[in-house]
Amino acid sequence: MERQKHLLRGIPVLASLDIHKTVEFYKTNLGFNRIGYLDTNYAIIARDQFVLHFWKCDNKIHPENTSCYVDVENIDVLYEELKQFDVIHPNGSLENKPYGMREFSILDNDGNLIKFGQEL
Repeated sequence: MERQKHLLRGIPVLASLDIHKTVEFYKTNLGFNRIGYLDTNYAIIARDQFVLHFWKCDNKIHPENTSCYVDVENIDVLYEELKQFDVIHPNGSLENKPYGMREFSILDNDGNLIKFGQEL
C-alpha cells in the first residue's frame, strides 16, 4: 500500500514544574519571544520557526527524562549566544558527531534536555 503524505511538522510537548517560571526561562535565556498561549497548566511559545508546548506536572521525573531535537542554521552563532546564559549541558558542548551532525545540548530550568543540530 502506498501511503499519502500527511505529516507536516513535529512540535515537542515538554513537562514543566511551573509553567510561568519555564516560560520566563525560555524568554530570558533562550530568546523565545512569542507566546501563543499561557495559563498555569499549559503554554505555547516560539522562537523563529520553532514552537514548543509545555504541560504542568508535579514530579521532576518527567522533565528530567524528556528531551527533544531541533534542526538549526548557523549553529556556531547560536551556541555562542546560549553559552552566555550558562545553559549548555555539562556534557553537551558543540562538536561534530559521527552521524553527520554538528550539535550541542542545553538543560532548561526543569531538566528537559534540548539538543540543537545542524547537518555537516
